Amino acid sequence: MQGIIVKGIGGFYYVDTGAGSIVECKARGLFRKDNIKPCVGDEVDISIGLASDEAVITDIHPRKNHFARPPVSNVDQFVIVTAMADPAPNFTVLDRFILSAEAADVDIVLCFTKKDLATFKSMKQIREIYGKLYPHLFVDAREAASVEKLIPFLQGKKTALAGPSGAGKSTILRTLRGDDTIQTGSVSEKTGRGKHTTRHVEIFGMEFGGMVFDTPGFTSFDLSPEIEEAMLQELYPEFSGYRDQCRFNGCLHLQEPECAVREAAEKGRIHPLRYESYRKELELLRQEKKY
Repeated sequence: MQGIIVKGIGGFYYVDTGAGSIVECKARGLFRKDNIKPCVGDEVDISIGLASDEAVITDIHPRKNHFARPPVSNVDQFVIVTAMADPAPNFTVLDRFILSAEAADVDIVLCFTKKDLATFKSMKQIREIYGKLYPHLFVDAREAASVEKLIPFLQGKKTALAGPSGAGKSTILRTLRGDDTIQTGSVSEKTGRGKHTTRHVEIFGMEFGGMVFDTPGFTSFDLSPEIEEAMLQELYPEFSGYRDQCRFNGCLHLQEPECAVREAAEKGRIHPLRYESYRKELELLRQEKKY
């Protein structure tokens, strides 16, 4: 029997077989031996014994992609959720989520919540930085009419709601599902950061079609250790029109002479915050390679 893992808690995995029921399973010991851990989003084969507690995951189908933080597989797109205020947007964190999605060749939609707290100036800045790069929306996560603007992007896809705690991911999911049982939380007064409300990863089927992951509020993803310095620039789509115009092949767009990317950033054709993001991430990659 085949199905998809929709939740995993305490060594048990809950598999939706599409037959209107969820089967609680354990994983074969062979997976542990091979250093493979089933995760939410995995398409699996299961075997059900005579007793209800004998269901076992026997095979994990090849994954389209896999993320260790949070542990999800077979993601079609990220909806990266960022609050416009309380807490204020952290562009470094936002760009790290974007880079992780770009590295995995996953579609990206940017969703900015707490629209009611946003100023014209802050919304204008968002559009200037990301408007030409990715689809983006400003929503009030508590209002169904506002959140429903996301539906055309979600239909027929497996979507991970990504972003830091306190941004409104669980509120969006609760509003989309009309489900008051999904826990939401407020922002910590002491730290100014969101309190984690999702304790485990889970994927929900949506009435309008598609599935949505609800994930713990990590503040960033780790870039794949397989990403080399020269590859990083490929994860910034706004660089693509300038990379081939640089004087030197293999230009990293730092101090090299006649660098078209750096010149474009200086003239505002590439937003300076995005160029600075690239410089910071390149330096982090270099530091990580040392250890």
